[in-house]
Amino acid sequence: MSGRARLALCAAAATLMASCALLPLVAAPTWLLQLVPLLAVQTGVGAAARRVPLGRTMTVLAQALVTLVLLTLVFAREHAVIGLLPGPDAFRHFGDLLQQGSNDVSEYAIPAPLTDGIKLMLIGGVLLIGLLVDTLAVTFRSAAPAGLPLLALYSVAAGLSGGGADWLWFLVAAAGYLMLLLAEGRDRLAQWGRVFGGAPRSAGTTESSAVAPVRAGRRIGALALGAALVVPLALPAMQGGLLDAAGTGVGAGDGNGGTISAVNPLVSLRDSLNTNTDRQVLSLRTSSTDISDLYLRIVSLDDFDGTTWKPAQRHIVGVPDRFPTPIGLAGDVKRATETTTVSASDWYAQDWLPMPYPPSRVRIGGRWRYEPVGMTLVGDHGQTTRGETYQVTSLDVRPTAAQLATAPEPPSALEREYTKVPSSVPKVVARTARQITAGARSHYEEAVKLQDYFAVSGGFQYDTQVEVGRGPNAIATFLKKKEGFCVHFSFAMAAMARTLGIPARVAVGFAPGTPQADGTVTVSQKDAHAWPELYFEGVGWTRFEPTPTRGTMPSYTQSDTPGTSLPNPDLPSHEASAAPSASASQGQSCAPDLARVQGCDTASAAAAPHSGGGGAGPWWYLLIGLAALVVLAVPLAPMLWRLRVRAVRLGGHARTEEGAVAHTLAAWQELTDSAWDHGIAPDESLTPRRAAARIAGRGRLDPAAGAAVHRLADAVEQALYAPRPRPAAGAAEDVRRVIAGLRGTVSAGARLRALLLPRSSVRVLWAASARWSALRARLAGARPGLRRPSQQRG
Repeated sequence: MSGRARLALCAAAATLMASCALLPLVAAPTWLLQLVPLLAVQTGVGAAARRVPLGRTMTVLAQALVTLVLLTLVFAREHAVIGLLPGPDAFRHFGDLLQQGSNDVSEYAIPAPLTDGIKLMLIGGVLLIGLLVDTLAVTFRSAAPAGLPLLALYSVAAGLSGGGADWLWFLVAAAGYLMLLLAEGRDRLAQWGRVFGGAPRSAGTTESSAVAPVRAGRRIGALALGAALVVPLALPAMQGGLLDAAGTGVGAGDGNGGTISAVNPLVSLRDSLNTNTDRQVLSLRTSSTDISDLYLRIVSLDDFDGTTWKPAQRHIVGVPDRFPTPIGLAGDVKRATETTTVSASDWYAQDWLPMPYPPSRVRIGGRWRYEPVGMTLVGDHGQTTRGETYQVTSLDVRPTAAQLATAPEPPSALEREYTKVPSSVPKVVARTARQITAGARSHYEEAVKLQDYFAVSGGFQYDTQVEVGRGPNAIATFLKKKEGFCVHFSFAMAAMARTLGIPARVAVGFAPGTPQADGTVTVSQKDAHAWPELYFEGVGWTRFEPTPTRGTMPSYTQSDTPGTSLPNPDLPSHEASAAPSASASQGQSCAPDLARVQGCDTASAAAAPHSGGGGAGPWWYLLIGLAALVVLAVPLAPMLWRLRVRAVRLGGHARTEEGAVAHTLAAWQELTDSAWDHGIAPDESLTPRRAAARIAGRGRLDPAAGAAVHRLADAVEQALYAPRPRPAAGAAEDVRRVIAGLRGTVSAGARLRALLLPRSSVRVLWAASARWSALRARLAGARPGLRRPSQQRG
């Protein structure tokens, strides 16, 4: 068997081994037996096409066509042309099967029965992954990137199964990938010639050409698999949630920067509320005379993917002495300054810092970092709230209903980000929102109507034991059953507000606590809460309270006229009673049965997944979507690479002389590459000044763009030849101006090619070739046992 045929066989085996991770998702494993011959035929077609030989593109196309024919033969034979070739009827049948599979997965819990629709999803998805692996590892002779589709296959399966045997499927999938790498390495080594592994073990025996490296590779692979399985057992588990008893910091670097990329805190909230006792979390002492609006906000959930809300990945910085004015808050809105001293219990270890919103100053010791978008503080490198006492100065914003009703349109960038509604959200959500808010004259009136619908007039009941399912249909189910707890209400109102064009997000934290005789306020576990925040220009992010019997309804949304749901337009925000809601800490609503149903502040299955009875999640969408992304990434790779390179070259730089010089040279490189993409090939023999004249002339640039080229050329000459180069301001803007000029002088086809197939992306191949040559040279120098083939016989 040739080396390439052996590699193709290993690629098919690796795909089959990784697909074993899908076995726990369905009740019957017979689909895997049906998959084996189909995968074998797909692999055989690829091997035959390469042996002919066909070009790489034709090889992949032949395998794809044969795969489609195989799927037609198995699933749509009665609808195919002459029982074999797929036609319009066959494709319609495929669509029906996929829809049937979607319905089946929504109806059944894992492990689901093996219906025809589910079988098509499994077999078709694995064949697609197999085609990608074979293309990368065998057709293009690059086994390492072939691990990405294998990893996607395993990750989707492991993330959905949630079983205790995930380690076994990881071991099987990883072993298949290592086998693929070993086969490629052996094939490459065989092309080098003889490999001398030292003296033979016994007289009269010799080792074959690649035995020593192969044996070493096996040992390294076995060691890596063992470490991957054993090391995590010795490492501390990731903890830290809204109410967890232990936490871990987030962020990276020296603490002056980094990012937050946290898991959905509602999952931890569900687990934390799974208790029979209601423990004190925080103790407050505040200067406010009205604690009914003293919500403590932990974090905002602003990323909505149609299934759940979660915190977006944000940049974090050092904690400023004074926080900036909240986004959108105008000077004519009435406000007051309050000071609140918070003491956290010794058992309460939380990564995020609970604070009144919006904060303007925080006095706290330890390693805390500031996230500017959400105006939150997050612990760094293990810092938590455990036993902390801190002081928060915050603004008590008091808008009137008139100010909210006459709010102008928000900034377009903010509106785009916070009104995104994925297409997977059922149409009934937007339709219900329009019906509820019919007749409203502003976004504010729409928001009030939504709040009143959930909290007063819609017939909703607060119930911690309701099951509303999971996935994109959870909100629709909640609207139908009209039973749920605070997460259901806040999620639904925020999603419906977005469908109406109102920027919305969900806040997680604590509702107002219980005043004590000594003047303090006690906040307990069962005060944990979630509520929607809607954005109004001139006021900023504004709290609403759609959950009945929880928290307090803001006074700027309350009516003072019987028979109408709209408030007095001039009513300020703090005319409500100073007494806190008696139900904010009620024990009945957050009964011990929270252990089973996620408590009053967990997401429906949309935010806090659980096993059993709720139906399987939309894992088929993940699998097909992931495969589609991998397929699309291949033709889009040049474009994505160029966009990334451009962003790096034109991005920030060190504020030093060396940094300015490097930035100028990078901007010049980007300019010449962009001109190359638009048909003006670079000429390295030209000086920057002559190269600029060439680009301006051949590109037919307008005077402004031409002047930008020459300015950048002058800056490059300064950077290259001047004893002390002068920093050139506006280099990035000049490059963007030139790029816009180049685009305006070429045809639409040339612009499309410059975007999708930029000529300068060939630099990736040049760089890879240079690195490969350097690696081969190092290997040849470091391993004298490797030598080129000789005509002499040993």
